[in-house]
Amino acid sequence: MRESYNFSKSVKNPYAKRLKTQITIRIDEDTVSYFKNMAEDKGIPYQSLINLYLRDCANEHKQLDTGWA
Repeated sequence: MRESYNFSKSVKNPYAKRLKTQITIRIDEDTVSYFKNMAEDKGIPYQSLINLYLRDCANEHKQLDTGWA
């Protein structure tokens, strides 16, 4: 390992805005199972699938219908 490094020509990480934040969230077992099954069919991790779904909701400004009928 070198004693010092020269970072004068380094560039900012272009993906820094897309960093993820780890959170704790409580989700019903049947909901997790739903996404795990769908993720298995699609061949991607279920947490990534949930993130994609939530991102789509946020991008489309979807509103939850809370009228429990």
